[in-house]
Amino acid sequence: MSDTPVPELTAAEARAELARLAQVLARADAAYHRDDAPEITDAAYDALKARNAAIEARFPALVRADSPSARVGAAPADGFGKIRHAQRMLSLANAFSAQDVADFVAGIRRYLGLPADAPLRFTAEPKIDGLSLSLRYESGALVHAATRGDGETGEDVTANARTVDDIPTRLRGAPDLLEVRGEVYMHHDDFAALNARQAEAAAKTFANPRNAAAGSLRQLDAAITRARPLRFLAYGWGALSDPLADTQMGALERLAALGFAVNPLTRRCDGVDALLAAHAEIEAQRATLGYDIDGMVYKLDDLGLQTRLGMRSTTPRWAIAHKFSAETAWTRLEAIDIQVGRTGALSPVARLTPVTVGGVVVSNATLHNEDYIAGRDSTGAPIREGRDIRVGDWVELYRAGDVIPKIRDVDPARRPADAQPYTFPTTCPDCGSDAVREQGDSVRRCTGGLICPAQAVERLKHFVSRKAFDIDGLGAKQIEAFWRDGWITRPSEIFTLKDRFGPGCPRQVRNREGWGEKSADNLFAAIDARRRIALARVIFALGIRHVGETSAALLASRYGSWDAFRTAMIAAAPQSGEAWDELMSIDGVGPVLAASLVTSFNAELAEIDALAAHLQIEDAERPAADSPVAGKTLVFTGTLERMTRAEAKARAEALGAKVAGSVSAKTDLLIAGPGAGSKAKKAAELGVEVIDEDGWLRLIGA
Repeated sequence: MSDTPVPELTAAEARAELARLAQVLARADAAYHRDDAPEITDAAYDALKARNAAIEARFPALVRADSPSARVGAAPADGFGKIRHAQRMLSLANAFSAQDVADFVAGIRRYLGLPADAPLRFTAEPKIDGLSLSLRYESGALVHAATRGDGETGEDVTANARTVDDIPTRLRGAPDLLEVRGEVYMHHDDFAALNARQAEAAAKTFANPRNAAAGSLRQLDAAITRARPLRFLAYGWGALSDPLADTQMGALERLAALGFAVNPLTRRCDGVDALLAAHAEIEAQRATLGYDIDGMVYKLDDLGLQTRLGMRSTTPRWAIAHKFSAETAWTRLEAIDIQVGRTGALSPVARLTPVTVGGVVVSNATLHNEDYIAGRDSTGAPIREGRDIRVGDWVELYRAGDVIPKIRDVDPARRPADAQPYTFPTTCPDCGSDAVREQGDSVRRCTGGLICPAQAVERLKHFVSRKAFDIDGLGAKQIEAFWRDGWITRPSEIFTLKDRFGPGCPRQVRNREGWGEKSADNLFAAIDARRRIALARVIFALGIRHVGETSAALLASRYGSWDAFRTAMIAAAPQSGEAWDELMSIDGVGPVLAASLVTSFNAELAEIDALAAHLQIEDAERPAADSPVAGKTLVFTGTLERMTRAEAKARAEALGAKVAGSVSAKTDLLIAGPGAGSKAKKAAELGVEVIDEDGWLRLIGA
């Protein structure tokens, strides 16, 4: 609230203040609901509303016709509707070096069982820094447009997309169903002109073209989008009723013939050397292109091979984004702090004299672990020619794409004479517990577990993070404050917060410092919105060591439902038996991950069950039930001659089958190639059906 007490205002001052508040709050409402770009915090908004109400109570004759108090209790704009993508909009794995690109190509050869000299052709196209968009056409008509969102569900921006000149609303000669994927972006000249107009109108200016494009497309008023200079380039597709072509390049040419803009710099490349040459050529042109790019995207050109390679849980196997060179700068290391993570890891963080790297002001950077500081790798071999890193050193900082800033090197010639080697702590700086480094681990960890405040808080922060429960209004600062006061000490308490501290309770969220009625109501609504949530998000949110986003998706896909997953984790606790074997058979789950998962799950089962009681956990998506192997357990043995074991396993799982590593009474089918041994014998003993590779291919229609 204002520093001026309400009772001391004169009638003239009150009238002027009410006019100011009406204008400020109307602008805040427009920024929040129309522009999707809040200019003030919820707490500041609540304070302004409270001051307006207090003045009106003191001077009731001065209440304005456009008073903000007249809108109390009115439902806010719903914003954008949601659209579930018919096919997920996946992100891309990243490459940062020539070796990464070579490894990408070699991995494709291994997966497909191709010799080193077999030709492989790729497309290479600039990676535009904009906002991804999916356009769905039915019978040639644009029916809806959606942002990427979380990859599964995006925002409905159909009305806005129709205003972009590069997006046709009707197509001739297109498949009956066609989803076109591409990037909405803004040219540098158009961006500069837009910001000039915004400044002239005393309106918000944008930090960069990407933010301007995203903010312009995500307007609740399509007329505003129409006035913005947006462009669209198509780079791919989703659901199709008929194929566009046999190759990636051919499909892009078909999209161009249908009326879409495609990047003219896209070209075919045969092999690694050609890809790297295209990367170097476009990087040299980067500053003169007129729009922002941050790398090149390589895609296998043969669409048949793309289909065989398929997808990982979050990225395709047949494409990769090769980011441009890291940008570097030198600065001074002022201090080394230790942060304790949710798994107890002690992570050293460099505190730096602020410096600009790639257009971003950086004052912190990761130092990886104690070995990296000491100038050696995990095997003891020297890195940086053995130069350690000390407080006071001048260090070389680098960023590549959106990667967290890192320290690459140190300048020993500029080292202060009194600089001392850094001694890594052997006790936790937060709880004092021993910090131990297990054999084979590069990280030292606090042994305090959840008695360690840092671990407890970091687990909660992870739980509400974007790729976990993603609860609006419950970020890191709010979690720290609620935990410090004992209001939220474990995840399940998030979903009882309203019952314990909502309206009618002795202590209420809205009465906390920095909170108000609106911000509290928004928080409770955001929590309620997350009571229904996908299985993979729940597994990831548990914060179990070694279980990341990809492995959580694998587990969700294998077990399908929360009940099945819970039952399997309890049954696998002895780390032996059928449940354990099934867990270990999942491609991407090894003994370290499996042991960490079942140990932590069962140790925290009471809290996990308390959490699940507040949720509606959605089953994982399943392949079509008419797949000939859906729901069956398969085992592959011997040598497969027409596809690699990895490809066969991925194909089976994509069709809804479970692939196990050993034959048991639960095995439905054994696919045996030449050299099949004990597994074929055991299958015969158990009466399990056995087919060869040709029979397998006929079965799945390949």
